Amino acid sequence: MQITETNAEGLKHEFKIVVPADDIARRVENRLQEIGRTARLPGFRPGKIPLSVLRTRFLPAVMGEVVQGAVNEAADTAMKDNKLRPALQPKVDITSFDEGKDLEYTLAVEALPEIVPMEFSQLSLERLKPEVPDTEIDDSLKRMAERQRKSDIVDRAAQSGDAVTIDFKGEVEGKEFPGGAGTDQRLELGSASFIPGFEDQLIGAKAGEERDVHVTFPGEYGVADLAGKAATFAVTVKEVRELQPLVIDEAMATEMGMENLAELRGAVRQQMEREYEGLSRQRLKRQLLDRLAEHHHFPVPAGMVDVEFENIWRQFEAQRERGKAAGTPDGDEGKSDDDMKAEFREIAERRVRLGLLLSEVAHRAEISVAQEEVNQALLIEARRFPGQEKKVVEFYRSQPGAIDGLRAPILENKVVDHILGMAQVSERSVPVQELIAAEESDEKDKSDEPA
Repeated sequence: MQITETNAEGLKHEFKIVVPADDIARRVENRLQEIGRTARLPGFRPGKIPLSVLRTRFLPAVMGEVVQGAVNEAADTAMKDNKLRPALQPKVDITSFDEGKDLEYTLAVEALPEIVPMEFSQLSLERLKPEVPDTEIDDSLKRMAERQRKSDIVDRAAQSGDAVTIDFKGEVEGKEFPGGAGTDQRLELGSASFIPGFEDQLIGAKAGEERDVHVTFPGEYGVADLAGKAATFAVTVKEVRELQPLVIDEAMATEMGMENLAELRGAVRQQMEREYEGLSRQRLKRQLLDRLAEHHHFPVPAGMVDVEFENIWRQFEAQRERGKAAGTPDGDEGKSDDDMKAEFREIAERRVRLGLLLSEVAHRAEISVAQEEVNQALLIEARRFPGQEKKVVEFYRSQPGAIDGLRAPILENKVVDHILGMAQVSERSVPVQELIAAEESDEKDKSDEPA
């Protein structure tokens, strides 16, 4: 076969490949003879079918198989001879072929770039170590006590501090609205947990009583169609309960399976520290990816960027449609689609570059994901869908791409840990509020995530 490179521009390469007619004919004859050793046709014994009969019966299928095999073989040879690693499936365009003639086709491929990772020991990063204050532990214990707080049904008018169970149906401008109705809703009067002013109008109501409650939605209400508008709720009070005093004591700790209140406080602190440690790691990982992006500027395959951009754009459009349906702004008002696409293409390029870099680091460090790790991730995913665990497992095991979706983040985290192990990482203890503020100030578009 004859392989000629006709174009090499950056990562894009094109080849003209010619497979001689006699090579194709030889491959066809060999394949027909192979089929003839096992084929069964009426009137012929296996292995005794004439080649002319085999050609009449199987030539179209064999020709397609041979051509595909020749194309793949030539493509592999072109890649190996030119030391190219394809970023995506090469594009093949057959320009000339007929029985008895040479097979001619063009091969267009976009190669992966050569990647030289930086010396990771040069990275200086800071890990925030959150300090959980005693007041936050107290608040958490209070919330736990409130969930276990007992109450008694009373036959009297509701007072501030009581809990009432209600059915309600709301209208704005004489029309019902989505989410404006509910049954068996439990409210603690005086807690201001519903619409401002709503609960105050239920003070003095008794079980079985019906009341019209008139309120105005706040101007900053989450649903744009309701913000600032007056509403009327038809409310039926079904039950009034007097809440017993809120108690945080040794008995509460025992009911929750702890030896004493001190042990419960310790368990709550450990849990909160683990949760905040997760935020701290997310921030450290973002910081690392930012540094990696700053230090690596190798070209990335345009085809991979196109694929990633399309994924981002589809997600954005779906989110925008959900926002329109819910009446909530998308946060990008005033920007044209062209502006948004330009921003998203930059994000896509960054993601692809980081993904290729982490993949190269994994290859060089021989980092891999064990099957047991994938199985554990699959188990965690299945538990997110109670009652459907078996279907979830079957889906992932029947879809190789889905399994890759579980494997990828595991590998990414292992590579991140590998790099952090070589980087200079300092620690700084900070109040929890500072960590949360730092987290909230970070971009919410997840543009730092590798593709």
